[in-house]
Amino acid sequence: MNPTNYTIRIDKQLKADATNLFDDLGIGLAGAITMFLKQAVREQRIPFEVFREPTESTLKAIKESEEIVENPSNHKHYANAQEMIDDILK
Repeated sequence: MNPTNYTIRIDKQLKADATNLFDDLGIGLAGAITMFLKQAVREQRIPFEVFREPTESTLKAIKESEEIVENPSNHKHYANAQEMIDDILK
């Protein structure tokens, strides 16, 4: 292994919280970062799911789109984008 240094900028509180967590787990912050990088290289992806709960407006949009797909005749249709824009601007 040929170690090298790398400087990163992170929020001061995030660094303190992460340092405390990893110290409690018996690995330093550098060790945790190395573990993350090795796992990412091994899996060829971010080694955890990057997911955020959908917002209320996102859930509403999903429900609305499902309704349109299930009942297309109940919704307005446009022949092209310009027709839709003209209708919106009325």
